[in-house]
Amino acid sequence: MPPEPLTEQETAEALGALPGWEVSGGALRRTYSFPGHLAAAAMVVHVAAIQEELDHHSEQTLGYASLAVSVNTHSAGGAITAKDTELARRVEEIAAGHGAV
Repeated sequence: MPPEPLTEQETAEALGALPGWEVSGGALRRTYSFPGHLAAAAMVVHVAAIQEELDHHSEQTLGYASLAVSVNTHSAGGAITAKDTELARRVEEIAAGHGAV
């Protein structure tokens, strides 16, 4: 059984604890900036490990000194679910350690 989509209020409450994240195009999104390419690439690998642990995956777009993360739940029709907010929370927890702003 797929996860239930969050209501607009539940999504808004979750965003209150996720600075810099927004809803755009039906997904949770955030773009991080880094001091250089290696730090951004290292975060991609760290996010990939978290995604494997959670068995929930986002789209990541690596730039020279940036990383854009976008996540929604395909099995819930592309809606935002608690799986997405959990992944975003975990990504947010590691970002500062990679020098992200």
